[in-house]
Amino acid sequence: MPEMRRDPVNGRWVIIAPDRADRPHDFHHRPAEGNAAPPCPFCPGNETETPPEIIALRPAGSPADGPDWRARLVPNRYPALRLEGEAAENGGGLRRRMPAAGSHEVLIETPNHEEGLAEMSAGHIADMLRICRNRCSALLDDPRIRHVMLFKNHGARAGASLSHSHSQIVALPVVPKHVLEELTGAVRHQRETGRCLYCRMIEEEERLGERVVQQRERFAALAAFAPRKPYETWIIPRRHEARFETATDDELHELGGLLKSLLGRMNDLLHRPPFNLVLHSAPREDGHRESFHWHLELLPEFTWIAGFEWGAGVYISHVSPERAAAQLRGGGQS
Repeated sequence: MPEMRRDPVNGRWVIIAPDRADRPHDFHHRPAEGNAAPPCPFCPGNETETPPEIIALRPAGSPADGPDWRARLVPNRYPALRLEGEAAENGGGLRRRMPAAGSHEVLIETPNHEEGLAEMSAGHIADMLRICRNRCSALLDDPRIRHVMLFKNHGARAGASLSHSHSQIVALPVVPKHVLEELTGAVRHQRETGRCLYCRMIEEEERLGERVVQQRERFAALAAFAPRKPYETWIIPRRHEARFETATDDELHELGGLLKSLLGRMNDLLHRPPFNLVLHSAPREDGHRESFHWHLELLPEFTWIAGFEWGAGVYISHVSPERAAAQLRGGGQS
């Protein structure tokens, strides 16, 4: 059973999951002469290489865990958290810990091994977002789960172990420290101004125009004002909602098109960079409905985080967000 431990200095929870060391890796794999590369566990025909599917997009009558599918959600074979056990702390003082009771699942986004998110249709991306929305809602029905995080690592430098396009859903018995910091900032702004920080961010950025990347009827894509990485972009819904599970089908359809467009532009501008895509949504507890606002954070990965960033927690970006926005809009030089 994986275990969670709480850092006694800063309160950050970490997961100790030794079985994760056994994950397969296929980036830069060079089989010995005369040997074939190992099969991709996410490709059609290799369904037995994953645990049984939870949800799949497949034709009516197509048998579960067969090859005729468009997307599959499966438990992670090497999970950081497991559904077994109670999410109860044990130990005290400097040694607070608990079983890593939760869920760790993988959304295999396409049967095509070579197809990236930017190459998929907007409708297919919307279908995957609907799977994620519905699954996040179901996971939060478990009283042990306090927060669900959806994320995508694309490319080895961004942390992916397999090149076949996939995302992950992790359900946690705690609220991560970074999310808590965002919640705290949003609550403070709400108390001081009576307004949602993210709604105000959309209004002010669109008024100024300097960091607007794309504007849609239901979403705004903005270059982060204080980016951790060059070209960091936030995608924020215009309708104020704290939790992703409340997103409508129309919103997810538009979001699919926006993601496709934005990733296509990044691929052209930055030569198909690795990237991380992360959903930030409010935890299951009430109390954040007025102050928090769910959103996606997209971080292209082509610079290393080094000693200063790790030691100080202060990030350095060599591209201003104003220049990044202009380039992503198509109005700047690459």
